[in-house]
Amino acid sequence: MQSLFQISLLVDDYDKAIDYYTRVLGFELKEDTELSPVKRWVRVAPPGSSCGLLLAKAANEAQLSRVGNQTGGRVFLFLHTDDFDRDYQLYTERGVRFIREPAEEEYGKVVVFEDLYGNFWDLIGPKE
Repeated sequence: MQSLFQISLLVDDYDKAIDYYTRVLGFELKEDTELSPVKRWVRVAPPGSSCGLLLAKAANEAQLSRVGNQTGGRVFLFLHTDDFDRDYQLYTERGVRFIREPAEEEYGKVVVFEDLYGNFWDLIGPKE
């Protein structure tokens, strides 16, 4: 058996990223270990998720240029929720920037939002 454990996400600042993903999106801080004076091992994940994000601070200009655009402007991450309306309302109250209006698709309710860095996410919930 195999499963995804984590996905590396380039960020410009560890603490700013931790604040956004935990306070705004409601993720849990799973680990924050200092590896060197400039490098940390920082993992966040949605509550109950077996897959999380490794917040990787950009270490050079090439990496810094990719912060917020790791997929060329396409939706990068897909966040499933058991209660779309609850999370859409919560994210709206917390100032999350939505790119489109919520829509009913074949696979469920979906809305595209932009994170702190400009990465696009789909918030997906079950159909009503």
